[in-house]
Amino acid sequence: MNILKIFPTMQITGHCIKKVRKLFANTVPVVLAISRYVSMQDVKYAPVYPRWMSEAVVYIHWPFCKRRCTYCNFNKYIENKDQNETMANSLVKELQTLISLSGIKQINSVFFGGGTPSLADPVMFERIINEINKQAYISPDAEISMEANPTALEAEKLVSFKLAGINRISIGLQALNQTDLKILGRDHSVKESIRVLHKAKKLFPGRTSIDLMFARPGQTVTSWLKELEEVIKHADDHISLYQLTLERGTELFKWYQKGQISVPESDVSAEMYKAAVCILAEAGYERYEVSNLAKPGSESQHNQAYWSGSQYLGVGPGAHGRFVPLNQDKYPDTSVQRETKPDGFTGFSDEGYSEIVFKSDQSGLPMREARIQTLEPLPWMMEVHRNGHGTRRRVKQSVREILQELIMLGLRTKRGISSNKWLEHSGRISLRQIFQKNEAVKVLENHGLVKISDEYLKPTAAGLTVADSLSTELILALDEYIKISSK
Repeated sequence: MNILKIFPTMQITGHCIKKVRKLFANTVPVVLAISRYVSMQDVKYAPVYPRWMSEAVVYIHWPFCKRRCTYCNFNKYIENKDQNETMANSLVKELQTLISLSGIKQINSVFFGGGTPSLADPVMFERIINEINKQAYISPDAEISMEANPTALEAEKLVSFKLAGINRISIGLQALNQTDLKILGRDHSVKESIRVLHKAKKLFPGRTSIDLMFARPGQTVTSWLKELEEVIKHADDHISLYQLTLERGTELFKWYQKGQISVPESDVSAEMYKAAVCILAEAGYERYEVSNLAKPGSESQHNQAYWSGSQYLGVGPGAHGRFVPLNQDKYPDTSVQRETKPDGFTGFSDEGYSEIVFKSDQSGLPMREARIQTLEPLPWMMEVHRNGHGTRRRVKQSVREILQELIMLGLRTKRGISSNKWLEHSGRISLRQIFQKNEAVKVLENHGLVKISDEYLKPTAAGLTVADSLSTELILALDEYIKISSK
């Protein structure tokens, strides 16, 4: 039975809840779902929003590391064990606030990143996972991932991580070359890497991923291919490939500036990438995203949520989020905020989905926001203690901005952009309407780089290799459609 048919006005009140509880007294899941949807103490009316607004994935950022690798410019800090407990408490508190503030009812996956989250006490992971279960529904088979370094110390904690609720692990292998590991500033050996990898595979079969870096100082195509053959012998079902980039402010960049190291030229790096994709394909790994390859069924659920344009909550110092804050009015706004002005692309349809209307007013559903948490751990913890969260910046996103993100992220994947996901934000204006008649997009189709149908817009295998260039062309095509339609 459709519960909403009981409520023709699409409003759920405490009185209605009592009636439904009586009607479905022996149907526990229904009562539980409704109870979670409406807090009888706080909510008089609960508007019915599109389903996508009630779902999200969660990213938890643990910012501490034992040391800073020579290539790293991520938001990470040297571990201070005196702060670990306060950090864990703050993560739990901000998680509570953001789930409540967002109105999210279902969490589809969780990812613990960093930093080096495997340095944290396994009890922290259990606390956070339990808190998510209290605040929202999370499927028993939802992917709950964490990053780990392949050191002997962290290997000893793998069993504890699994008991805490982790069911997928991403190991920062980076290289199977001892000299390169030293240059990269890694604190593990090749032997340790292989030992930890095999232990992880036994504990998380089919859900153990490894990170590999190519275009390293002094690396050649021949040495890279030989290394890949060794990697395949030990790998599980998922491999992420990342090209080394020399970032300003890192030790590696300073060495390069001084002429102490050299890195492969861009054409050599491109050859390394293409060769890796081919070799891994022969071993059964399919490239489902520009940097990620997996055997069938082992793709990362969490990362696919990002690339498909789903909502996500970012918890922790410097974490990013994208979600509609349905309950923002219950919380004081302490962020440094920029309002996005209407750009003629932000209307909404009667069905509860957004519709492109070229006029200046806004109506209907609340807007999705891009959020960034305060970057440094100590100020962030102080803000969480004071405000319940450490959101530093909120930016309301127009429909145009959301569609641009869908293009940039979706074209990095084999699946491309789903028509249903596109229509969640563009309403009645389909992918075909916007792109199929565009001359530049026709050229891309004719060159075998993209495919357009009623179900999707996606890159071909050749297009996936030049995903950034495709995104540029399609964003220009989107802007051209907006400009023409606005006249």
